[in-house]
Amino acid sequence: MRWTRAGAAVLAVALTAAGAAAAAGTGATGTSALRTSALRTSTARTSTTRTTADRVADSVQVRPQSMLAAQDFPFGQVPISDAQCEAELNIDCYLPTQVEAAYHLPALYSKGITGKGETIVIVDAYGSPTISDDVAQFDDYLGLGSPPLRIVKYGNVPAFDSSNGDMVGWAGETSLDVEYAHAGAPGAKIVLVEAANDDDSTLVGAVKYAVTHHLGDVISMSWGWAEQDDPADNGAYNSVFTAAAKAHITVVVSSGDTGVSGYNNNGNYISHPVVSFPASSPLVTAVGGTELNLNASGGRAGLDSAWNDTYDTAVNDGFFGDDGPNPFATGGGKSVLFKRPSYQSGVASVTGGSRGVPDISMSASAKDSVNVYESWYGVDGGWTPTAGTSESAPMFAAIVALADQVAKHSLGPINAALYKLGAEHAPGIVRVASGNNTVSFGSTTVHGYTVKNGYNLVTGLGTVNGQYLVPELAKLG
Repeated sequence: MRWTRAGAAVLAVALTAAGAAAAAGTGATGTSALRTSALRTSTARTSTTRTTADRVADSVQVRPQSMLAAQDFPFGQVPISDAQCEAELNIDCYLPTQVEAAYHLPALYSKGITGKGETIVIVDAYGSPTISDDVAQFDDYLGLGSPPLRIVKYGNVPAFDSSNGDMVGWAGETSLDVEYAHAGAPGAKIVLVEAANDDDSTLVGAVKYAVTHHLGDVISMSWGWAEQDDPADNGAYNSVFTAAAKAHITVVVSSGDTGVSGYNNNGNYISHPVVSFPASSPLVTAVGGTELNLNASGGRAGLDSAWNDTYDTAVNDGFFGDDGPNPFATGGGKSVLFKRPSYQSGVASVTGGSRGVPDISMSASAKDSVNVYESWYGVDGGWTPTAGTSESAPMFAAIVALADQVAKHSLGPINAALYKLGAEHAPGIVRVASGNNTVSFGSTTVHGYTVKNGYNLVTGLGTVNGQYLVPELAKLG
């Protein structure tokens, strides 16, 4: 069975002294402000066996591309600025504070709604050996205040090996998951469950441990695989998700980073539409990706569009090392394993008799990359731009934690509430303007779906205005 690393595509860049001076407006000349040193994308190659060495975190399959294992990442010592990214890479790069503002979260923070008293659980394999220090650096620069981070090891987690591309992939995944869950709900506690390996039985055991011991009221999972790969395994996960629902635990899962494609057991892209599991489970909230629409000052310039960087030359060059196209878009579509749940009855004209994916979406585009701090590679730590639905899933988990605080109790499964709010055109759910999740590779195009008003199989119900959605969810919960 194959694992996907649904959202942690990372482009490593370095800030040189001359570049820093240029960014500060001193007119310094010399080397480029940003120097691309290595690429780390979540798109991974597939394994045909279930060995630990052949598994990866979330957004594409089993083994990270060789770029993922590079160790000489000269990261920036300060967050990479938007101006620098635009000048050097032709993409935008945002701070978490800008992303928070895009979703109107400061209006909640000013009222003391920060997730205080709540706990978000992140489940990843291996984890990162430096995550505690990295979050502290992330917080110190941004002034967020260090979260009470608790690390729970499920099984005999091996020592980190920087030459192991699988572990490197999960380390990057862990950094993004923890830092952006914390950024969205800065007052919430974070519990990181590190599984001993990324075998299916180990990861489902780690999720079950989190549920059985009620480590938190929200669980975020940024990984998955094409749902047809192993239906028997899917059943084991759904058993755990059923237990989570009974315990009033919300489970949030990223929808994937390869649009309507995925990987087969030979490591090749699938040439027909597929969706990712666990996102396709009716028992979880599937989170897709959008491209933010911000102006030069970071304020809202208009409605978001669906995330699809498949045909963007600058993104392909930076994240894949070629001009593309490479499948790099929000996952979505119709499940072939799960029937339409009752909460999607109102959107049956879109989903037919199937479970539709995703349910909701937030920022994930590589053209709007976000800054993450990492130091697991063994030298001085630094900042790197990152993208994918492994950003959107923990961010939405933070939204749920904020709503739990307002409600003064855990909300548990929230999909029925989300679809009710969507049907009522509640202000907390904002429509996405345009886009699709069609992707291409080589001479093959896998035709996906198009954004339309209301629910669609690209961005779900839409995206988020947290200032309104948080109290709306709390009221319905």
